[in-house]
Amino acid sequence: MNRLSIALRIVLSAGLLTAGAQLAACSSTGEPDLAPATPTTNSISISIPAPSSSSGAPDTDQITPAAAIQLCDMIRPEVGTWRDEGTVLGKISFNGTVHNWAARNGGLNDVVVANRKTIDTIALEHCPDVRRQVLDALDIPDLASGLAGFN
Repeated sequence: MNRLSIALRIVLSAGLLTAGAQLAACSSTGEPDLAPATPTTNSISISIPAPSSSSGAPDTDQITPAAAIQLCDMIRPEVGTWRDEGTVLGKISFNGTVHNWAARNGGLNDVVVANRKTIDTIALEHCPDVRRQVLDALDIPDLASGLAGFN
């Protein structure tokens, strides 16, 4: 039994005993019961399943085709706003969108940190027209150049 399981049992047991003592101290009229409560022995058992290798959590080292399409879908509606905001604010918003996308997909930030050109690769493959629009709007040679905080 691991430490977390033991600690969880102790906390839950203490909470239940406290709640039980408070309930036992009150009569049906809501007034305190003057007679002491008779101690009883209760047993509480909690099972926490062991983590499995197929937890359903996204693989933080893989960019799936669905995640790549999601990046394009998140960038596409923002390009006009970035153009209107100007290059400085547009780059900040672009970064926020990429960080948001990475977080939504199992923390892909480490993949982007390791290679900022990953965003260019995704965009070239899945939405080259959107990539071109972002380059024009932000006045950058490639999407990697527009990323800050991924150094």
